[in-house]
Amino acid sequence: MLPVRNSIMRRTTPIIFSIAMLLLVSSCIKSPYYQKEYTIPNYKWDYNNPSSFKFEISDTNALYNLYFLVRHTEAYPYSNIWLMIYTKKPGDTTFTPSRIEVPLAEPTGKWLGRGMGEIWEQRMPISHDGDTAMLRKEGTWEIKFAQDMRMNPLPEVLQVGLRIEKKAKR
Repeated sequence: MLPVRNSIMRRTTPIIFSIAMLLLVSSCIKSPYYQKEYTIPNYKWDYNNPSSFKFEISDTNALYNLYFLVRHTEAYPYSNIWLMIYTKKPGDTTFTPSRIEVPLAEPTGKWLGRGMGEIWEQRMPISHDGDTAMLRKEGTWEIKFAQDMRMNPLPEVLQVGLRIEKKAKR
């Protein structure tokens, strides 16, 4: 009976070890405070189709990192995206616009971000100066992203999104 028991232990030990490692690694991945992505219709991002994100802030003492998420194909014709960001604070009736450039490739043409096959994904910080941003007003915030390139619609953009990570309190 002892040889059968050893045989079972030898077969199950790698499985148990693999499950333990998977749990350990997945517990190290930080979960976002907020994250939402939109699929771009026909993979052509039109000026008139901004992506809108609404989220609640209740902890105004916390610091938050904000990220623009973009997923595109290798056939995307540029090395960057110019992006209009419209922000509406709780209680406001109008959006405040700002414009940023999101680099997608190195000068050599090598795509930035993560790639799998022909699809590339990038997470670009949009907090002021790349630092943590403080959302100082409690309530519902709204952020809109619109492409601001010369080409309209902008081809080969699959998805855009917003990710917010909550940092330590100040």
